[in-house]
Amino acid sequence: MRYLLAFILLGVSTALFAERLPGWFIPLREAVYEQQLSSDEIKKIYDKVKDSAQKELSGVERDVILARCEYFMGRVFQENKRNTEAILCYEQSITFAEKSLKTQKTTGAYEMIAGCIGQLCTLRPTGWVMANGLRVEQNARKALDADPANAQASYFIASRWVFGPGVLGDPKRGLMEMQNILDGPFNKEKDDYFNAYSALGYGYIRLKKYDEARVWVQKALEIYPTNKYAGEMLAKIQKAAK
Repeated sequence: MRYLLAFILLGVSTALFAERLPGWFIPLREAVYEQQLSSDEIKKIYDKVKDSAQKELSGVERDVILARCEYFMGRVFQENKRNTEAILCYEQSITFAEKSLKTQKTTGAYEMIAGCIGQLCTLRPTGWVMANGLRVEQNARKALDADPANAQASYFIASRWVFGPGVLGDPKRGLMEMQNILDGPFNKEKDDYFNAYSALGYGYIRLKKYDEARVWVQKALEIYPTNKYAGEMLAKIQKAAK
């Protein structure tokens, strides 16, 4: 279950105030999704991005993008089993996001809180998960209230149905909601497409519809060919199809 949550929340959308991210942030996003550099190499990119944020932004915009930096670095540490450092990054991300909300309610801040709580659910004890798990969807819905075109917020909500085990999930419903993200009037970045394609692939795997799953996973790999999670899904499909 915790592995699934980590996969669900692999990537948080990079839409900020319904606008594109600064160019200097993109290398960090790409490094996290491509999964080719070491955590120490990505840390150098992260440090440069944080420095640019401090120099070029202020107020709410600065705090939200710093929250995004911490989230992505947390993902890197978590993937490399450096969980103590990952937890610190997620907690710092929430701190930045909550600070920004005291000034202005933004979709990006709520999105970051939802994403970080989701990741902490994969690292914290069961009691913490039971007490905080519902906050993922609560904050995702607040992100949608602030910006109905936030693709990642809709992805968080749809993910419950795609990835949820047993009675907690409904792959058919999840597939419909993921398709709606692709077809609907959402602000979609490169990683939003990757997330939706990967989720559609996983949903079809759960339904044992491997031909359909292969189509979507291959589309995800066209975006990030070296992404390990998508690669593992494709290998699973190929094994099941034999």
